[in-house]
Order: sequence, then structure tokens, then C-alpha cells
Amino acid sequence: MTNPLLASHRLPPFSAIKANHVTPAISELIAQGRAQLAQLLADLPSPSWDTLVAPLEEQGDKLDQAWAPVSHLNSVANSDELRAAYTESVALLTEYSTEFSQNEALYNAYQQLADSKEFAQLPQAQQQTINNALRDFRLGGVALNAADKKRFGEIQKRLSELSTQFSNNVLDATQAWFKQFDNADALAGLPDSALAQAAQTAAQKNLSGYVITLDFPSYYAVIMYADNRALREEIYTAYVTRASAAGQKADGSSAAEWDNSALIAETLALRHELAQLLGFANYAERSLASKMAQSTEQVIQFLNELGQKSKPFAERDYAELRAFAAAQGCADLQAWDTTYYSEKLRVEKYAVSQEELRPYFPAEKVIAGMFEIVKRLFGIEVKQVSEFDTYHPDVRFYHIEKNGTQVASFYLDMFARDKKRGGAWMADCRVRRKTATGVQLPVAFLTCNFTPPVGSKPSLLTHDEVTTLFHEFGHGLHHMLTQIDVAAVSGINGVVWDAVELPSQFMENWCWEPEAIPLISGHYETGEPLPQALLDKMLAAKNFQSGLQMIRQIEFSLFDFRLHAEYNPAAPQSAQEVLNQVRDQVAVIKPPAFNRFENSFSHIFAGGYAAGYYSYKWAEVLSADAYSRFEEEGIFNAQTGASFLQEILQQGGSKAPMELFKQFRGREPEIAALLRHSGITPSNIPGEAA
Repeated sequence: MTNPLLASHRLPPFSAIKANHVTPAISELIAQGRAQLAQLLADLPSPSWDTLVAPLEEQGDKLDQAWAPVSHLNSVANSDELRAAYTESVALLTEYSTEFSQNEALYNAYQQLADSKEFAQLPQAQQQTINNALRDFRLGGVALNAADKKRFGEIQKRLSELSTQFSNNVLDATQAWFKQFDNADALAGLPDSALAQAAQTAAQKNLSGYVITLDFPSYYAVIMYADNRALREEIYTAYVTRASAAGQKADGSSAAEWDNSALIAETLALRHELAQLLGFANYAERSLASKMAQSTEQVIQFLNELGQKSKPFAERDYAELRAFAAAQGCADLQAWDTTYYSEKLRVEKYAVSQEELRPYFPAEKVIAGMFEIVKRLFGIEVKQVSEFDTYHPDVRFYHIEKNGTQVASFYLDMFARDKKRGGAWMADCRVRRKTATGVQLPVAFLTCNFTPPVGSKPSLLTHDEVTTLFHEFGHGLHHMLTQIDVAAVSGINGVVWDAVELPSQFMENWCWEPEAIPLISGHYETGEPLPQALLDKMLAAKNFQSGLQMIRQIEFSLFDFRLHAEYNPAAPQSAQEVLNQVRDQVAVIKPPAFNRFENSFSHIFAGGYAAGYYSYKWAEVLSADAYSRFEEEGIFNAQTGASFLQEILQQGGSKAPMELFKQFRGREPEIAALLRHSGITPSNIPGEAA
């Protein structure tokens, strides 16, 4: 049997990949890697880039090219067979990675290269790669004794298993609950677009009437628009108890089989043990060893400062919401009411709603406008490719060209569907690197979960979804527009975690600019751009409840960071206890006791953000301040765009983020732009005169 994952392909052969190909291919590639490494170290003269690093990069790329499509398919086209193969292969890869990072002979070879005269002559990207590798050897346990190395490897393997199981549990729990209605009476208040989607979901499940689910577009429509308060409470309860002992299935039976509580406790204990093996006091310190932030104290101080500045605004927002809800007859505002009355309050204050905006943001127009914006900013052309190997009919494929030459490609998978993980993300499919035959061009996976087209009506996006699309495309641009040819620091590779959100959050700004809105908006029936009156209202509403939004992100960030920084193995607190403490400190809205948010907090338990969720706010300071240069020089200023392209996007992880930021901005970042963009400024402090 020919295994497509072992063959050389410019792009993944999705139609040929089967679950039974996965483990044999990964096993074979790992075996090749082990054999190559043994041969390399046995024959190595004095280490050089060409004799040591380059051959390892090439072999690593073969493994990455096989694993990238498998990992992607596991997220977007999940099946029992693929899940089993994925889980088995993750264990093999984790063991191999640990083995690699603990190889003392290899570490010594890298150290010898770093100490050689050749090192100073190497390009910056190659020097950075070697320095990062030495750091990662140390973080991988290369200096541990034999017993501790063994234990380190066991922990890494188990953490990988726990992460995969956590993600599987969230997916299964999300898809296990749905509710069917014979008619639309119980769904009163939902806009036509949401009702049409509910009808389409019912048809896909071979049911009559309407079906709502816990997939985010469906959940959000109900929690925001359903007049039936009992229904809002029911779906809220189902959503916030996913992957917990209190979770339920569609038939009302317990979904406790997917409870993540024990996985969370074990994950925290193992992370702490791993950190201490490496000489760190806790896992938060271990996390920061490869990030921009310098210390746990600095992160806590940063979050506390943001919280102190934001909380008065959040309290003002909530007081206004409670007063509004009470005037509407809801004197006891509950968690399942806040989104519903917030949207009504937004409409009353600004005469604009997300649903009213939706017809002006058909997906096709938004995509075309987004491509026009990056053309003006960075001088690139995005062109759709009609013929390509895909895994689902929804998926699109594009090439990016600059000056008539192709520089990158990407897959765009926009719509929510069964067997697809929720959320939005960018992942690399191919990384830019120099090969014996030329430069391998970068390829990205861009994934969202928007409402799909329904019948003859196209996909219509809320403005929130528009910003999500721009956000993920920003990540994609960072990966695809790199000019670095060394895989380890090309694109998003090697970029420290708390700076990696800079380009993504930066791109969101164009969703709010009056000069850019006409490019991304056009009524799906008439083509009419967003009317000035609606635009004015949308811009006026930009910072609606921004205090509440800011404090919510700070709550998540502090919870994550304190959970890892304050872990005490002698008397471990549960995640819920830590979350309750953080909420007592910063939260303005306290959720009900049955809420189990942490059980589906995939970012930190299955997504790489452990003791790093603060990165969103940290990088938002960078992105807001970077964007302020465009505000000063013109949002479509080609020279400013070229500067951002050259100083940030093209550099990948080849230099420290602070160095790159200062090259672009001319100084270190300042927090003022973020607060100003959020409407959190001294002149607006509640209770004080302007």
C-alpha cells in the first residue's frame, strides 16, 4: 500500500489520506529521524550549520509535512478512526520530541557551534535558531540526571494525552446536546438568518422543524435574541457545563463521561512537577522562560494595572445594563440574560444591532475587501485557485503574489459544521525554508466557524465575525509574508508567545475605519455599501461595554496565570477555587455556581496558552501602539504599510520582538493607545468630570 503521507507533495493530498495511513507514516518518519541523528552524530566533524542544523531541519520538515494535514483534519473533519490514529501518533511524537531535546551529544554539538568562530559569521536568523535550540534543550531537560530525564519524558507524554483528551471531550460534549422544535414559536426573537440556520441544521439531522445546538453561531443567536427566558437559561446551562459532571446530552441524560475536571487536576499537578524538575518554582516561571515578559511579578502587575483602570468602566457598564433590564421588567438579571439585554441596550442607545449590520457584510464581499486592504497596505495580490485537493466542499484555496511572483498560499475553511472543532485559528501547513531546489513557500490553514450560506442566501457575517476573520488573516500574513528562509524562525515559528498576537490584533483595526468599511461592506441584495448613518452608529457603539469586555479578558488571564503560579502540590486548590478568588478580585459579573467555564477552557488546557493567556492583552498593547502610527500617518499610507511589512511581518522570529517593535515604532510600546482605543481614558473615568 502506498502511503500518501510518506510521499513528497507540494500540498497535502487530502483526498488520499486515510486514518490507517497516519500511525505507520509517523512511525516510519520518526524511525528515519532517529537513524539520521545517530548517523549525523557519529560522523560529525566540527559542527557547522551545513553539517548539523540544515540536515536536521530538512528531516524535521518531512515530519511536519506529514503531521500538519493530519492535525488539521483531526480538528476540521474529526472521526473515531482518525481520532484514534491521531492520539496514538501524538504519543509517538511526544516521546520522540523529548528524546531529541534530551540528547546530550546533540546539545553539545549545538553548544560547540555556538562557541565557534563560525557562529559570529552566520546570518541573524541562523544565530537565533541556534540560541533558541540551546534554550529549548535546557527546557527539554537535557541537563537532568537519568532518573529525572525518564520522569520528564513520562510527564510530557501524559500531558500530551491529557491535552488531546481535553479537546476531544469538549468537542464530544458540545455535539452531544441539541434541541429540536416542531415550530418556531419557542424561538421567538431569533432573526430570520438564525431561524433559517436552525431549519437547515434540523434537515441535516433528518429532523423536522428547527434544531439549535451548542456550536457557537447557534448558541450565540439564542442567548442574544431568544425572548423565551427559560430557553436562554437552558442553553446557557448546557453551554457552560460542557465537559463537566453537570453536562447533559440531548435526551437529558448525563454527559459526565466527558467531564474534564480530573484531567485539569492532573494536568496542573504534572505541569508543576515538570517545572520543578527544570529548576523553576512553578509552571508560570517555566512558561515565561520563552516569552517576552520577564517575570511572574511583571505579568501580575500588568494585569492588575489594566484591571484597576478598567474596573470602574466595567462597573458603570453593568450598572447601566441592570437598570435597563429592570426597566424592561427583568429585576433579577441573570447570566443568561446579560447578552440578551445587552443587545437590546445597544440597539436603544445606538439604534444599531449586529443583525441589522449582517446584510451589509456578506462573506464574499468581506473577503474581497480584506484582500483589497492588504493589497493597499503591503502590495500583495490574493488570487483564488479553483482546482485543488480538498477535504470538504466549503474549503477555498488562494495564492498570494507580490510583484507578480507567488510568495505563499492558504486554505480558508470558514463555516461551522458537524465534526469540526469550534473557534477560529490559524495553523501552518508548510513553512518557508531554503531547500536544495529553491525556496519552499509557506502555506497556512485559516479556520473559522461562521454561519454558512442557507438555501439561496449567502453567508452573512456579524461585524464581530468580520473582526475574527481579519484577526486570523493577520496571523496568516505573519506566517505567509515572511522573508526568513530558516524554518525554526520563519513566519510564526520562533515568535515568542506573548508577541505572536501582534499582527492578528493589528489587522482588526481596519474593520472600524470609515475609509475601509466601504471596501468590506455591501448589501447582499443591492450591493449598497454600509450607509453613513449605520456606519456612524456602529462606530459610536464600538466601545459599548468595553469595560466589561476588558475585565472579562483580565479575569481569564489572571485565572490562568495564578492557577499555574500559585500551585501548591501539598494542598492543591481546585481550578474552581482559584477562579472564584480571581472573580472576587476583578469580576463585575459573577456567573452562577454551576458554571464550569474552566472545563472547556481549551486555550490553556489544550491550546498552548498555559500560563500565557495574558498574551492577548500583552500583545494588544503592542498592536494598538503599532496601529497608532497608521493613525498618525494615514491608514492606507503605503510607506507605513511597507515599514510594518519589512520590520514585523517579514522578520518572523529572527529577532527579539522588542527590537522589531522599536524598529517599526521608533520607541518602546506604551499602554495609552490600547486604553484610548477601548474608551478607557482618564477623561472618561466614571464619576469624574472630563
